Amino acid sequence: MKKNIYQRLDLILPKLMDTSFRENKGLGNEIGFYIFDYNPKDEILVREHIQFLKQKINNENSEIKIKEFDLYEIIIEILQEKGYLQKTIEMEEKKSTQKAIDAIKKTLRLTQNNDLIVDHIRQRVEKDDIVFLTGIGKAWPIIRSHTILNTLHSVVDYVPLIMFFPGTYDGLELQLFDEIKDDNYYRAFKLI
Repeated sequence: MKKNIYQRLDLILPKLMDTSFRENKGLGNEIGFYIFDYNPKDEILVREHIQFLKQKINNENSEIKIKEFDLYEIIIEILQEKGYLQKTIEMEEKKSTQKAIDAIKKTLRLTQNNDLIVDHIRQRVEKDDIVFLTGIGKAWPIIRSHTILNTLHSVVDYVPLIMFFPGTYDGLELQLFDEIKDDNYYRAFKLI
């Protein structure tokens, strides 16, 4: 019987508290990357549950901490720091959305050795953290889910990482919003 969203969300906390999950044991030498996929209509419910999990674990547990990285918020923060946010908005108004997206990708150095999103995350992760990757839908099409996972593989391989994905992940293919097919990504496990 397929579990509903409430049942699936309730299974996350026990999983996070499991020592073998946090130590990436039993994965056959694979990196502990997980995907929690959900129906996009449940976005608000999932966001609320993420806040609940962060509050519960970060306030009641000294052994582990959840660090949430909202990709969209990171993009905005980097553009603001560089003084490009307003320029990007004006570019989109004057030229096109695609030109603005291309400029943002170039500014962020996506998929390059000095990728600013990856660097932002890498600098903030510590050894006892559990990483929550959120804002996947908000950051599309600037950042594609399989691309960020592939890029993070080489720098955040010592802690569990959970991508909260508004769409479907069947263990091979990511389908954002249950409509947009992303490239195949087979290195992550379904969280629930």
